[in-house]
Amino acid sequence: VQLQASGGGLVQAGGSLRLSCATSGRTFVSYVMAWFRQAPGKEREFVAGIGWSGGSPRYADLVKDRFTISRENANNTVYLQMNGLKPEDTARYYCAADSTRWSMRITEDHRNYGYWGQGTLVTVSS
Repeated sequence: VQLQASGGGLVQAGGSLRLSCATSGRTFVSYVMAWFRQAPGKEREFVAGIGWSGGSPRYADLVKDRFTISRENANNTVYLQMNGLKPEDTARYYCAADSTRWSMRITEDHRNYGYWGQGTLVTVSS
C-alpha cells in the first residue's frame, strides 16, 4: 500500500483545510486508515482514524468537534476536513494504514500502522 498525502498549506487561525490521502492498490478498502501529526520537537500523535467500513471514526480529544475523517473506498482516498484551525495544530500531517487487513479496532498507537505517506505540512498563523 502506497500513500500520498496532500492539501496542506498556510492558513490563518479559525480557517479550514482539507487533507487528502490517495492510496494505491486494490486492498485499500480492507485497511483501517488514520491521520497522525508531528510538530517540531514533539512526538508523533494520533489525530483521527476510520475503520474499513467507514463507520464509528475515532478522534483525539484535541481535535474532536473540529476535524472530520472520511473515506471514499471507490476512489481509494481518505480525507481529513479540518475546521477552526488553531496555531497549535501546526504540524506535518501523515496518513497511515493499519498493518493488518480487516482489523476490527482503530488504535492510536502509531506502531500498529505499517504503511505511511510522506506527510503534508500544515501551518496555522495567529
